[in-house]
Amino acid sequence: MKPSTITGALGVILIGVGIYMFVLSLQMGAVIPVLIGGGLLYLALNKGRVATLVFGHTCIVVGAYLITWGILLLPFSQPTFAHVFGRPLFWGIFSLMGGVCAIFHGFCRCVTKQVDHFEQLK
Repeated sequence: MKPSTITGALGVILIGVGIYMFVLSLQMGAVIPVLIGGGLLYLALNKGRVATLVFGHTCIVVGAYLITWGILLLPFSQPTFAHVFGRPLFWGIFSLMGGVCAIFHGFCRCVTKQVDHFEQLK
């Protein structure tokens, strides 16, 4: 199967953003985008239903944890660009929605290779 370019590009972008955030802040929270980007890059090269579903469920669990952590940090945050995109609340919402998307994609016709029975009847 040919690799997915959109998923691969998003994975590379997330890895780059995570490394950039780590260099600027030297905090371990920047590892999360790197891990998610690495998972997306793996999914882009190895298409598979089970891997997509496991990735989606993992993103939902990580997203829920990050959202909880981000809500606890809200009183200490400032409304600046770095505090919005560098705090775990943004990445938690991003991860949660990406996990839902991955699970839905795991049951998509393009992944499960289902045939449209209505097209066969024509």
